[in-house]
Amino acid sequence: MAVSVPGVPSASASPQGRESPPRALSRPRGAGAMRDPELSQLGRAGRGLPAAEDPPCPAAREEEEEEVVRVLTLPLQAHHAMEKMEEFVYKVWEGRWRVIPYDVLPDWLKDNDYLLHGHRPPMPSFRACFRSIFRIHTETGNIWTHLLGFVLFLCLGILTMLRPNMYFMAPLQEKVVFGMFFLGAVLCLSFSWLFHTVYCHSEKVSRTFSKLDYSGIALLIMGSFVPWLYYSFYCSPQPRLIYLSIVCVLGISAIIVAQWDRFATPKHRQTRAGVFLGLGLSGVVPTMHFTIAEGFVKATTVGQMGWFFLMAVMYITGAGLYAARIPERFFPGKFDIWFQSHQIFHVLVVAAAFVHFYGVSNLQEFRYGLEGGCTDDSLL
Repeated sequence: MAVSVPGVPSASASPQGRESPPRALSRPRGAGAMRDPELSQLGRAGRGLPAAEDPPCPAAREEEEEEVVRVLTLPLQAHHAMEKMEEFVYKVWEGRWRVIPYDVLPDWLKDNDYLLHGHRPPMPSFRACFRSIFRIHTETGNIWTHLLGFVLFLCLGILTMLRPNMYFMAPLQEKVVFGMFFLGAVLCLSFSWLFHTVYCHSEKVSRTFSKLDYSGIALLIMGSFVPWLYYSFYCSPQPRLIYLSIVCVLGISAIIVAQWDRFATPKHRQTRAGVFLGLGLSGVVPTMHFTIAEGFVKATTVGQMGWFFLMAVMYITGAGLYAARIPERFFPGKFDIWFQSHQIFHVLVVAAAFVHFYGVSNLQEFRYGLEGGCTDDSLL
């Protein structure tokens, strides 16, 4: 029995009179919290178990989960993108594309900001590009004007080459001379309609065919000089050789300049017109030479200068309208499909080339009438 001292509560008794269980010894809270992980690690090492890693923080865990989700969804996104591209190409391939306005064109397809509607979208399919020949859009007129011109001069060239030799005083030389003209015309017109057909394929294809297009213009100008100089200076071989050499040098220089990538950009539209206009106007020097030597009357009658002057007016007018973008400059959106400056330029090029062929044919007939000789009064 426990002995109680009056006035002192018993150690084994609770305030309610019941015995309280002995209180367990407690460690300092800070020390225990610091030592428990160390003891746990030591215990796991002693039992040969790998040490437990510290759990990652929630922020790092969320970043890892987001990275995993991103990695897993990338292939799916790429797959959806490929499906959309295949669907677009299929629609283009089947000819189900629609014309679009100028504002939504990619930069490499933007050429004339006065043509507001009716443009073809980028079509990465040559089949779709060639099928677009039979659709109505901003390039329809540009394609057909030079496609028909190509057929015209191809037929004229074949007929001229097949003419019997009896109609020529020097069949081989004269057919080569005419052949140079027809070769330049056919290449120019074919490069042109091909460029306007496929330039919406891709930026690389557009750049490549634009260089061919501009090179074809230089070839047409060079080829046009050959028969005219041959017959005009028939009895003056030295000036003829000099002028032909100069024209060839200038033409090759123009072709080299046309290979510059920026040459085809809208910013250099006036530069392009100036280069080819200058190449054509180089014929002013031999023209003046011929007129001074033979006289104005003989130059305009026998020398067919009237036709060549008309040809020059057509070329210069077409180049000027092309550079100034007339008439669409004054009526934006009104000439998107027909009668735009580029189409007028194409028509004038074909007409001028035909006028040139007509004038050269008259020169050839006059030379044939003289039986290959030179007249006493030096008409030619």
